[in-house]
Amino acid sequence: MDHRKNQGTQSVETAPDHPNSDGSFTIKALKEQLEEYRLIFDSIHNGVMVTDADGYVTHFNKPYGQFLGLDPATQIGRHCTDVIENTRMHIVAKTGKPEINQSHLIKDQNMVVQRIPIWQNGKVIAVFGQVMFKNIKDVSKLANQLSLLESKVKLYEEELITLRSTRYTFDSIIGQSPAITSLKKEALNAAANQFPLLITGDSGTGKELFAQAIHHASPRKLYPFVRINCSAIPKDLLESELFGYEKGAFTGARTEGKPGKFEIAHQGTVFLDEIGDLPLEMQPKLLRAVEEKEFERVGGTRIIRSDFRVIAATNQNLEEMMSDGRFRKDLYYRLNVIPLNIPPLRERRDDIDPLTRYFMQQMAQEAAISEIRIGPEAKKALNRYDWPGNVRELVNVLERTLSALEGNRIQLSDLPFYLQRTPAKSSQQNQTSIRGVHARAEKEVILYALEETNHNKARAAKMLGIHRTHLYKKMKKYRISLDKDSQ
Repeated sequence: MDHRKNQGTQSVETAPDHPNSDGSFTIKALKEQLEEYRLIFDSIHNGVMVTDADGYVTHFNKPYGQFLGLDPATQIGRHCTDVIENTRMHIVAKTGKPEINQSHLIKDQNMVVQRIPIWQNGKVIAVFGQVMFKNIKDVSKLANQLSLLESKVKLYEEELITLRSTRYTFDSIIGQSPAITSLKKEALNAAANQFPLLITGDSGTGKELFAQAIHHASPRKLYPFVRINCSAIPKDLLESELFGYEKGAFTGARTEGKPGKFEIAHQGTVFLDEIGDLPLEMQPKLLRAVEEKEFERVGGTRIIRSDFRVIAATNQNLEEMMSDGRFRKDLYYRLNVIPLNIPPLRERRDDIDPLTRYFMQQMAQEAAISEIRIGPEAKKALNRYDWPGNVRELVNVLERTLSALEGNRIQLSDLPFYLQRTPAKSSQQNQTSIRGVHARAEKEVILYALEETNHNKARAAKMLGIHRTHLYKKMKKYRISLDKDSQ
């Protein structure tokens, strides 16, 4: 078979050096072109071999020869099975079916190769084989590099700069009460699956802390945790923020368009905070996105699919809102697959001491000061207080106290005045009395605003400086009729 080495070359070497009959090429130009092709072939970084339709080697580049310890020139004309162990080039020549990114064991080393049939006039005339990776480990290395680059791109994109990352884990949830211990177990179980989760609880109880801890403990922890505050985004911008928009979708839109929060959260977690404040007209669109994991950008027609998990949170009573027609039942049942209710601090007083110690230690470290201690009377005062603002209020009290503290020990007199009041019963009675006065005053202010605006809810809410949804909630709380004529 060695005659194949010189096959087709004699006519080139003996032909006269003048233009062809059509005047297109001279032999010299043809030789130069063939030499250029040879240089290109030998410059391919990875190994390349070409066989004819019968499996005999017609081309063998230098990098492949160097890798295998073979002389490329002496392989021409040999059958591929005599050159490369476990080769399938001759099989591909017969079947005509390409084999892309296949594992190939050569010299006890797994390589990734491609075998591509070359067709002419309906027949396979040759097979092109290339080593894509000299070691299959290179594939994993490249995949890891690509994954790392993708993560970095997402990390440094302008949108992700504004998003809060997961700072909290389950270790960040401080407490020893039976309630919080049981709750952490429930949350840890929830982290192991992908079902939607609804976290409820009073303001300041740590709903986002739990959401971040669940995300961090889940298989999605390497991907984005995207927080969406449903009450903070203007109503007319909410859809574009959630789903993104195409270029030119509206006046002021970026020329290149913009991805939405759900799109950015691909393979991660979407945290829908204050879900009770989501406008009613947006709720069916959110429902579809949560159910189908697909949506369209504003001004676009292309369906975008995103794999995300939804965690929603609210301090409102969604069941009451459903009965009032302010929250869709289908959306509620879709979000409330796994319910998680965080009890207020007054119902888990065993957690006040460990929380106090933890926050004081954190604040001392941040301020680069020595350890802060707390006196017995001050500790009693903290434990008997009801903490209507929950953990957030406790942090606020400690920060205010430490900012004015002289020395490193908190005494009763260092605490805010309202915490220094005597026994628990008296304190609770005073708080109840104060709350009653506050409630009566708040109701009078709402009635006045409604009267001044001729019962226009939007204008009244604006006058009061609150969201219209919040106004409805207050009216329901104080049993103020929504109907003007019933006032």
